[in-house]
Amino acid sequence: MRIEVVTLFPEQVAAVAAYGVTGRAADRGLFELHCRNPRDWTTDVHRTVDDRPFGGGPGMTMKPEPLAAALDHARAAVPAGSPRIYLSPQGRPLTQQAIERFARAPGLVLLAGRYEGVDERVLETRVEEEWSLGDYVLSGGELAAMVVIDAVARLLPGALGGAESASDDSFAQGLLEGPQYTRPAEFEGRQVPPVLLSGDHAGVERWRRREALGRTWLRRPDLLAGRELAADDEALLDEFIAGHRHAVSGSKA
Repeated sequence: MRIEVVTLFPEQVAAVAAYGVTGRAADRGLFELHCRNPRDWTTDVHRTVDDRPFGGGPGMTMKPEPLAAALDHARAAVPAGSPRIYLSPQGRPLTQQAIERFARAPGLVLLAGRYEGVDERVLETRVEEEWSLGDYVLSGGELAAMVVIDAVARLLPGALGGAESASDDSFAQGLLEGPQYTRPAEFEGRQVPPVLLSGDHAGVERWRRREALGRTWLRRPDLLAGRELAADDEALLDEFIAGHRHAVSGSKA
């Protein structure tokens, strides 16, 4: 996969491919990261990439000419069918399902905006999708682009140590991942759940599924809203809810 990022701060974005899972994926040739700075397509001595918005208002807006040229070169470098994405607080909230779709694409073009935004004519002619990390504003789209790159890279075949690692993540199956434990078996008087020490693989899987359903019910009920659960999952969730309510009522006694 070839990932092209149009950014005023290429050194910042390049760092995502230097560490951890994304660094290993890049070293293994699973993806290539290339950054294009719109300043390279300016024509004035000051390499100007922003100007005051028409109609007045605070801040500056990214100029269309250098940005369009950088995006055109990025688009020409990736295979056909590569999504062209603008990271923006006005975009749709980014989801795991979107990341999975990006990971199946032959390439990506990511536009990291700055200042008060991007000239709308560039978005109308050179961007296909707008995505947001959440309902808040960052100084620029570089961090958002790095999040997309990290999330996509770990889904590429061969990026993770185990074939099932990504499929067990939160949101991979529409649920949050359940709690995790490691050695020692007792820490500050708190014990690891006995089933995890039992060697009963079927029991462990049942416990993990119940905890995933329960944690989703507790923390992200919106993920369960309107979702039709299988009978086994319904029973596991009911079991979790009953246990949770008993524990809460007991703590109040």
